[in-house]
Amino acid sequence: MAAINAVTDLTVEGDVGVVTLNSPPVNALSAVVREGLKGAFDAAIADPAVKAIVLICDGKTFIAGADITEFGKAMTGPSLQDVQNAIENSPKPVVAAIHGTALGGGLEVALVAHYRVAVPSAKAGLPEVNIGLLPGAGGTQRLPRIVGVEKALEMVTSGQHVPAKAAHAMGLFDELVEEGNLRAGAIAFARKVLAEGRPLNKVRELSDKVEAARGKPEIFEAFRKANAKKFRGFMAPENNIKCIEAAVNLPFDEGLKEERRLFMELMTGSQSAAQRYVFFAERQAAKIPDVPDDTPTIPIKKVGVIGAGTMGGGISMNFLNAGIPVTIIEAKPENLERGVGVIRKNYENTAKKGRLTQDDVEKRMGLLTPSMDMEALADCDLIIEAVFELMEIKKEVFTKLDAIAKPGAILATNTSYLNIDEIAATTKRPESVIGLHFFSPANVMRLLEIVRGDKTGKEVIATAMKLSKTIGKIGVLVGVCHGFVGNRMLAQRQREAQKLILEGAMPWDVDRVLYDFGLPMGPFAMSDLAGLDIGWDPAKTSSSTVREVLCEMDRRGQKNGKGFYDYDENRNASPSPVVEEVIRDFAEKRQIQRREISDQEILERCLYPMVNEGAKILEEGKAIRASDIDIVWINGYGWPVYRGGPMFWGELVGLDKILAKMREFHATLGDDFKPSALLERLVAEGKGFKDA
Repeated sequence: MAAINAVTDLTVEGDVGVVTLNSPPVNALSAVVREGLKGAFDAAIADPAVKAIVLICDGKTFIAGADITEFGKAMTGPSLQDVQNAIENSPKPVVAAIHGTALGGGLEVALVAHYRVAVPSAKAGLPEVNIGLLPGAGGTQRLPRIVGVEKALEMVTSGQHVPAKAAHAMGLFDELVEEGNLRAGAIAFARKVLAEGRPLNKVRELSDKVEAARGKPEIFEAFRKANAKKFRGFMAPENNIKCIEAAVNLPFDEGLKEERRLFMELMTGSQSAAQRYVFFAERQAAKIPDVPDDTPTIPIKKVGVIGAGTMGGGISMNFLNAGIPVTIIEAKPENLERGVGVIRKNYENTAKKGRLTQDDVEKRMGLLTPSMDMEALADCDLIIEAVFELMEIKKEVFTKLDAIAKPGAILATNTSYLNIDEIAATTKRPESVIGLHFFSPANVMRLLEIVRGDKTGKEVIATAMKLSKTIGKIGVLVGVCHGFVGNRMLAQRQREAQKLILEGAMPWDVDRVLYDFGLPMGPFAMSDLAGLDIGWDPAKTSSSTVREVLCEMDRRGQKNGKGFYDYDENRNASPSPVVEEVIRDFAEKRQIQRREISDQEILERCLYPMVNEGAKILEEGKAIRASDIDIVWINGYGWPVYRGGPMFWGELVGLDKILAKMREFHATLGDDFKPSALLERLVAEGKGFKDA
């Protein structure tokens, strides 16, 4: 065995040279890896005893992609293209042996080998689109030549990880070899190539699959149309599509140049910078400075949920999905029956779509114990209340829980606004109380705001952070304040949206501006979807807001076909002349002089105060870092990932510009726009939020 460098060695087994790469954790294509691969292939090609070459990786995976930490830095050592040229132009057949995942640059390396073999558990894909990029090392040019245009379009725009069996069926892998026996299987395959005198297959020279799509622009038109909603606002999917078009319409080398041009356009743009930032920010959110990684955690083997409504049912499903038994409590038998019925119906709908088997449905339902007796929670390790959002009710529940729950059990509240320290104070174990704020629908939304009380124990925090991963959530630790991070910032936007419609804009103007910015829907469309009458009491109504007036007129939102908008039988919205009249009358009664309001003002007034509030949250220590605030907004409120979250976006706009505009609004519109001390300090010092 000859060591080429610290991460690569070359062994010769009979007439087969085996290049082995071992660069933990995922064999990413760093400078040292590229150098090792180039050296190993040069040595294997120069060795007359070697007739064929196998490329294999040690550890848990094949090459899992580029080294993202090198992005934007000066390149050292051989380029990836140098490595690819050495492999592709080898006069001896090269077999890539794949286990784990061959992703991004890893698959692009495998695509320059003359053959690819894999174990059945392997996966392959080009997921660059997920960080706002495209495969920049020939992936978009080689992939359609081997799997066809339609499959290639699907793979590069979704970033999907294709299982080995499917990859074999589409021609991406030449052979599947026995699980756990990759090295021997790959060497045997290489010997078969030699014995049969098979050619040096270069993917770049295949043409039948791209020629089949030439002169058929309708393939691309249909694909764009079918995915328009999913790709809205994102540049990377479109650039990926253009690359596949180039593979169809241009000679290979010209296509490579176009791929490089479109790659650089994304690489130097703000969208990919935002998406790469989010990639790291998600991982960073798991790190709590005063809760070390080795903090002991509490085993969660059984969970109790109080409340079987929409929220309680959705919360329960997260644990059932993870195989954790749940006892669900309701006060009335009909509510309990309805709640359990909804959970079953949700699972059965998923099974109808083929994403679960009927057996899976029964297994999950079998883990659910419905009860009307709080005493049934006595043996639970974690109990989450999801009852009505009123402090008196929450306190009553926690007083009872304190008497029932076993010592060491975690008591959690799903409140979205209320003071957790006040709730914890009703118990004799405030160190066991924590906020677990799930977002609706709780079984779908990825965010879990984990709210740390003044006395919450570190083991409880560590357990909640770990548990968030177990149930497929992104946990973000926040502090106690009204609305925590997400809803506290949302309140700023909602307030301005309501003021703007009285001052001159219409609900559909505000919604359009925020939708065009990239949010899934504007505040008024969202109100209609949720129901305008949520929290509205007909007995106490006083026509004090536009929403109250609309509820009094029986305009309840989508549920009855009229809210801020009018809806047809398919729930398609159109601006309502009735609502326009209501708003004008309301403004007139309050002597508000209506005026023309620009789209720019709508954007600035809705979003700049959010950035300012985020700065206050940081200043008060209610979020650990600005990137945590961004993760809350991306995963809980639909902030477009390609804009990186409100704090990242604020820096992109320029904190100095935001401060200047906040000062201007403060002078004309009052204290709602008072700039935060942190924002003023950062601008004065020429710093950003990461320096806060």
